[in-house]
Amino acid sequence: MNRVSISRLLGVTISVLSLTPAGVPAADAFRIEKDMAYLAPDRKEKADLYLPANSPAGARRPAVVIIHGGGWTGGDKGAAREINIGTNLALNGYVGLSINYVLASTNKDSAKATWPQNLHDCMTAVRWLRKNAERLQVDPERIGVIGGSAGGHLAAMLAVLGEKDGLDAKGPYGEFSCRVKCAVDLYGPADLAGHRDISMLGKSREEAPELYRAASPVTYVDKNDPPILIMHGTADKTVDIEQSKLFAAKLKEAGARHELVIVEGAPHTFHLQPKQRDLRPVVLGFFDKHLKAGR
Repeated sequence: MNRVSISRLLGVTISVLSLTPAGVPAADAFRIEKDMAYLAPDRKEKADLYLPANSPAGARRPAVVIIHGGGWTGGDKGAAREINIGTNLALNGYVGLSINYVLASTNKDSAKATWPQNLHDCMTAVRWLRKNAERLQVDPERIGVIGGSAGGHLAAMLAVLGEKDGLDAKGPYGEFSCRVKCAVDLYGPADLAGHRDISMLGKSREEAPELYRAASPVTYVDKNDPPILIMHGTADKTVDIEQSKLFAAKLKEAGARHELVIVEGAPHTFHLQPKQRDLRPVVLGFFDKHLKAGR
């Protein structure tokens, strides 16, 4: 494998080993710009940008928003999974935007305001990329999303929601669309009513069944949804694999484009290179098909 240098914002260089999906050593460096302000000025949550190196002047690149997991109460844009995803995206010509978003308290009474604000933050990330498309050399028509666990849920919500669904607050950069062209959902819960009580919603399933339904990707599935890749491990003890199977079944029933990949033996919280299977060809191939094909 070839040694690849990552130029960080502060000039610190870290070496990593990486291969492209085709098995060809990745030769180009990329850089990470950390703690970018993408929300309103009073918000503490920031984003990390993964930028491919040496793009020709005037070239427009596809981009992917990366949404971390953590049960909607924890996690971070700089976690190992998110670094792995951002690194592999940048090495393959994508701009990656790994975001932090508002987190819920584990105290039910203080969590009421975090939904749907966490979803709105993810929408704002897509809009921020479109607002800054020229500066970042991003093609605003080629933006996807990927997320794991709670981030998978939020990524799926971005994919299935439409204007008519009433969950778009049109916050910062509301003049830009928050629609994505494709989505990757890594083991995210798709039917919250069939999952467990969730602190970000502020109420139990028994208290507010309609709230849980309104926060579930399966509620909004229709044939016009962008392509969605769903991945889940058979050894997941945190989010039942039946959640992903149900999501795939709903998408199939609606006639929506989707793929379901079952990873034998994989637990909860894996990145693109778990020991069970190298998933880079699948995930990057999916993004290439929907964000690069014909370009």
